Parts: sequence; structure tokens; C-alpha cells
Amino acid sequence: MILDYHMHLRAPDESIDHTVEAVERFVEQASERRVDEIGFTEHVYYFEQTRHLWSMPYQLERCVYDIEPYVVAVVEAKRRGYPVKLGIEVDYEPGREEETAEALMPYPWDYVLGSIHFLDGLGIDAEPSLVDSVGAEAAWCRYYEALASAARSGLFDALAHPDLVKFHGHEIDWDWEAVVGTLEGVAIEVSSAGLHKPHGKLYPDAAFLRAAHGGDIPITLASDAHVPENVGRDVDRAVEHARAAGYETVTVFDGREPRQEPLG
Repeated sequence: MILDYHMHLRAPDESIDHTVEAVERFVEQASERRVDEIGFTEHVYYFEQTRHLWSMPYQLERCVYDIEPYVVAVVEAKRRGYPVKLGIEVDYEPGREEETAEALMPYPWDYVLGSIHFLDGLGIDAEPSLVDSVGAEAAWCRYYEALASAARSGLFDALAHPDLVKFHGHEIDWDWEAVVGTLEGVAIEVSSAGLHKPHGKLYPDAAFLRAAHGGDIPITLASDAHVPENVGRDVDRAVEHARAAGYETVTVFDGREPRQEPLG
């Protein structure tokens, strides 16, 4: 199977469009790119139901949408037989695990995608950046400590762009086996999104991915599309990246239950 399990439901002009018609546009593009199944993972901080989880202005100013239309649109698309899954991308907030779990509980997720975009008010892929503030090595240590906590939290089924901390161009010869040892119980995302960022590299690093395969960490595939035309973009390169690391299967989720399917 070829999957794309990370995308945000938008109109072609990138405005929020949580409708079945928007889902259909993404499905059409997936079909053209021979992607078998897609999963929507809207940022949880767009929804007013999660406002109490956030403290940063970047997140709070976006908490203006009702989550119900998003959930209803994807669930209805599934009912109509479209090859789609209902997911959500959740920024991990250390210390707010119980509140996060309670906010997610009412909805029929197929999977929950965890990510880390900010730590202590500093950006991992935004300014002001954690790397610039504390230095690359300290930033990497803090990031991977937080990633381990995210994996242990039980909140997430998969972790998005797991080496996002390389975003600002700093790369370190890291102990990937030690990182992988903290990720039991979650899948990691093999993402083509980094190819379209300033650093121009896939997520995660090849050595990280080889270590993950050696540690029996399962994978998903992703483009992180924000508009329909980017569905499946360069996912073939993500597949090649995964195969080069030794992977032969990809994780499919249904009702938060994973299974392995042959990697297309």
C-alpha cells in the first residue's frame, strides 16, 4: 500500500475548508498519484474545544473553529466509501497529558499524530528558535527528551516528522539507537515534507530510520499536504527512503488499531 497519513483539510487557496467537498478534492488528487489511502490530521489547536490546552499566542489565535464539522466531514466521506481516515495532529504539551486525553476522547479517531513544534515557548521550526536560543546540542537534547515523553504518554499512535529539530540546518551525529529505545509503542512518520523546506531533506534522517527499523519501530508515510495538489507529493521518495532502511511494511490505522500492510 501507498499511504499519505498527514494532511490538512484546506481549499485550494489554503483557507480552512472542513467539508465533504474538500475531502473529495484530496481524494481525487490521491487517486491521480496512486495513493491508496489518505488520512486527515488537522492541527488540534485550530479548534475552540482545545483552547484550554494552549498558552502561546500562535496557538491561541487559531483556536476559533468548531471541531464538529471537521469530524463530520471525514466520517461522512468514510461512510460514502472514500479511502480516508480521521486523524488529528496534536502538539505535545508536557504536563498536560490528562487534559489532552480528555479533549480527544469524544471523537472517533483512526489515529492521533503527535508532534513537537514548540518547547518552552521557543520554536522547533519557527522563530524565535530553540536552536538559536540554547545552541544546537542543547536543543537536540531537549527535543529528543520531549519526543521520548510524547511516546511514553500513550496519547499518540504515530509521531510526525520525528527529527524536526534539524529544521534550521544544524545536524549532529546523534545516538539514534538511544532515541529509538525511547519510542516503543508508537510509529514514526517517513515524510517528504522536508524536501520542500529550506534544508531540503526527508524526515527522518537515514541513520535514524535504519536504527528505527532495527528497533522494530513501525512507520507511516506522509506528505504534510496543506492543499489538494500536494497530496502524495514525493511520497515515492519517502517509500524509497523507507525501503533503503529495510522496511517492507507500512502501518495502517483503523479506530486506533494498527496493522501492517506491504509497502507499495
